Amino acid sequence: MADGRLSLAERTLMSRITAVEVFPVAVPFARRFVLGSGAVGAPDQAAPDQAGSVLFVRLTTEDGVVGWGEQRALPSWSYETAETMAVIIKRHLAPILLELTPFDVELFHARANRRLSPAVSNGFPFARAAVDIAMHDAAGKLVGLPVHALLGGRTRGEIPLCSAIGVGEPSAVREHARLSSAYAAYKVKIGGDLAADAAAVGAVAEVAAGKPLWLDANQSYRPAALKRLLDAVRDVPGIACVEQPVPSTDTLALHRLRGMIDLPVAIDEGSFTAQDLARAMRLDAADLVVIKICKAGGIRNALKSAHVAQAGGLEVLASGLTDCGIGFAAALHLFSQVELALPAELNGPELLSDLYVDKLEIVSATATAIVPTGPGLGVEVDEERIRAESLDLAFV
Repeated sequence: MADGRLSLAERTLMSRITAVEVFPVAVPFARRFVLGSGAVGAPDQAAPDQAGSVLFVRLTTEDGVVGWGEQRALPSWSYETAETMAVIIKRHLAPILLELTPFDVELFHARANRRLSPAVSNGFPFARAAVDIAMHDAAGKLVGLPVHALLGGRTRGEIPLCSAIGVGEPSAVREHARLSSAYAAYKVKIGGDLAADAAAVGAVAEVAAGKPLWLDANQSYRPAALKRLLDAVRDVPGIACVEQPVPSTDTLALHRLRGMIDLPVAIDEGSFTAQDLARAMRLDAADLVVIKICKAGGIRNALKSAHVAQAGGLEVLASGLTDCGIGFAAALHLFSQVELALPAELNGPELLSDLYVDKLEIVSATATAIVPTGPGLGVEVDEERIRAESLDLAFV
């Protein structure tokens, strides 16, 4: 202002982060869920491994505004654990954050890159994604706007969801598909056993009645073996694509595979960043890309991957990593402005016994999630429960 006093808007934009807290919680599953790379969780897991916990992040600004973030630790999928995420955030990212405001998202990532080199791809993306989500939540609350408005605005207010069917016996996956009949599509996990996978795909198709089937191998196949599987299920209706059948480092195998099969190929673990995706596109290694906030390192970086895909003619698939309500809400804000090839595979509400938030709206009759419109992420976090259930990581 001309008289030297700061306006409310100026004070808001200068509201620095003053505290960073982390809470690792062993979030229970409602049902057993298995990927091609191994089990993720189960309701009868008496003493959950801290490596499979969810890390919640709480940022506080000098105005008293609180922003929440989260990420699941799943080292069978990517290398970070609850322990490493907590250490990275408290010892390496917190000193950066305490010099910034929640609006300094790009500056945060630039400084984090200098402090923790991303090397070939993305450095500690899960830890950074948890912080990134919390920054967006706090920034939205400070200005009274939903996160999607900070990103340029939503193009839709509802997002259809895809049911996640884990690796299992035909009877089990058939029953899961039956219970998920409201969903518009099914993501079927396959684990590398040709006969078992063919039986599981056929079992889901019996219930799906022509709805899209999105096959996800989680790196459990080689090109020749996958071709045999697809030959075995060639008469199964509705198979839309196959995701990351080969190891994440073998982009050339994806390229070879596209010349061997007629089914569209999606890249997931092989593409964490926009740069990874650009390289895969140059090698003609994919028809679609799976975008996850966790592997991108945050909401803005995930959006950059979506823009690269759209500019290069690749279609986008939306996914998460069995997120609780904070990560789920962040994904809804992101994907509310991205054109998707299939319903979003955001499976936290389907697979977890609790999301640790209120004010999430999911229409069960149509398995459709409503994009939140409240300030920040638009959800109310159960902080009391998170604090009560937080695991002791004494070394943090």
